[in-house]
Parts: sequence; C-alpha cells; structure tokens
Amino acid sequence: MSLIIVTGAGGEPEYEEAFAGWIENWQKAAAAGNAKCTTIGLAAPEADSLARLRTALEAEPADGAIPLWIVLLGHGSADSADAKFNLRGDDLAAPELANLLKRFARPVVVIGTFSASGAFLGPLAAPNRVVLTATKGGAENNFSRLGQHLSASIADLAADVDHDGQTSLLEAWLAAAQRTADFYKSEGRLATEHSLLDDNGDGRGTPADWFRGTRAVKKAADSASADGTRAHGMHLVATRAEQNLAPELLTRRTALETELAALREQKGALAEDDYFTKLEAVLLELARLRREINGAKR
Repeated sequence: MSLIIVTGAGGEPEYEEAFAGWIENWQKAAAAGNAKCTTIGLAAPEADSLARLRTALEAEPADGAIPLWIVLLGHGSADSADAKFNLRGDDLAAPELANLLKRFARPVVVIGTFSASGAFLGPLAAPNRVVLTATKGGAENNFSRLGQHLSASIADLAADVDHDGQTSLLEAWLAAAQRTADFYKSEGRLATEHSLLDDNGDGRGTPADWFRGTRAVKKAADSASADGTRAHGMHLVATRAEQNLAPELLTRRTALETELAALREQKGALAEDDYFTKLEAVLLELARLRREINGAKR
C-alpha cells in the first residue's frame, strides 16, 4: 500500500505547527500499516510541491488491487471558475488532480482535509475510488478542523465501531466528523465545515450524520445509492492477519459487500421472491469467501 501526504504552506505559525502534527499522525499510521509513505511540502524550502506530486503519482502502478491513498491537508480556495488546493509554488486545481488520477484502475483513496475541499468531490469521484472532503462545497472556506481529528482517528481502535480489531476509513471519518461537530457545539459556534464521503462514484457524497453505526440510514431524494461500503473495507492500519491476505481476496470481499448493500436498498422495488433469491446468492458467495479468508489467516 502507498500513502502520499501533501501539504501546503500554513501561512501562520499556528497552522504550520498544526499541519506538522497531523502529518506525523499519518506517518505513524503508515508505519503501523506497513505502507510506503511519501510526504510532500512539509519543508519550507520546497517550492515544487506540484511537480513532486506529479512525479510521485507517475511512479505508482496504475493497475492492481493494492490501494493508493492520497492525503491533502492545508488550505484551499474555490470560486465560480476554479477550485484549488494551495501548495508551495503552483497550486493544485481540481481538474488537474482528476486528470492525474485518470489512469488509475487500482483502488484510490483521496482525502481532502483543506478548506473548500468539497469543490473537489465532483471532479474526483469515480468508480473504485473513495473521495472524502472536509467541506460540502467551495463556499465553506474557513480553516477546517476535520484534518486534525481524522489524522488521530485513522489508527485509533476507539473508533472501531464493528469491533473487528481494525479501524476502517469509514469508521475513522465518522469519529472525526463527530469530534469536529462537537468542537463547534462546545464553542457555541456555527459550524463552517460539513464533511462528505463519496465511494459509489456518483460525486454527490453523503454527510456523516446520515449514518447509524457503519450504515447510511438516510437516502437522497432521488434514491441515489448510498455511500460507505467501499470506505468500510479500506484500512490504513489493518490487523496483521488482514495485512497478510492477498489483496484480491479483500477486493472480492468489498465487491460482494457493495453488491449486498445495493441489493438491500432495492428491497422495496423488487418482488419478494426475487429479492430473497438474489439475497441468498450474494450471502452464500460471501460466506464462501469468508471461509476462504479465514482459512488463509490461519
């Protein structure tokens, strides 16, 4: 697994210190998860962060089952014409990042914890990809605190809702979003960031307060498919047994769990016999795969 962390200039000492701490959390998580970690933009003399990001992405394999994680933390901006992630040197625009990621068929996770990051959601959303943003759009352009809490929760077993011994990206995000909301509530301030998660590729995103446990219990007005299943199968710090599994097994498990979630959403639209026939087929295949995975873990 590869993790690329990219940060821009903090602009003020308090932000520089904060971003350095968040990066350290991600680096520790990468080490715990045996992930290759590349950090871009941390050192003040660096003025070519965009070029370094291009190089790092070009060096990554386009295919395969092993995920590529990209974490963007810092400041961002958006207007009616463009959305940018502010880097040392040239900024990164949403269309350019979308173009850089176009060649990847392998699973990709993009985490934008910068202000106005919600404007990146639509351009980056794609099949086999998880996109997480700190805000619901470009208009939320104040300093985002989600990055602090997500960097702390990504390897924190206290966020492990399903108690499987590892914290998924979904679980870490839900914990971070709750801690972010708690901050604004405790300070008596109007929340200026509302995080979104998209992992079904439709570019709409789902807010954290639509989830109960690890399942989304609310749906969009037009019954668009829910997000969360793919993100729940992503772990930066997996258990030792999971780390030793073939990536193809994990990919198959995520695909079946996604199929199962989609089928459950269709329950009201299908004839009862048809629904249970399809449900049985997916559950049996999932059970066979889980036996195969359990055997591989021994």
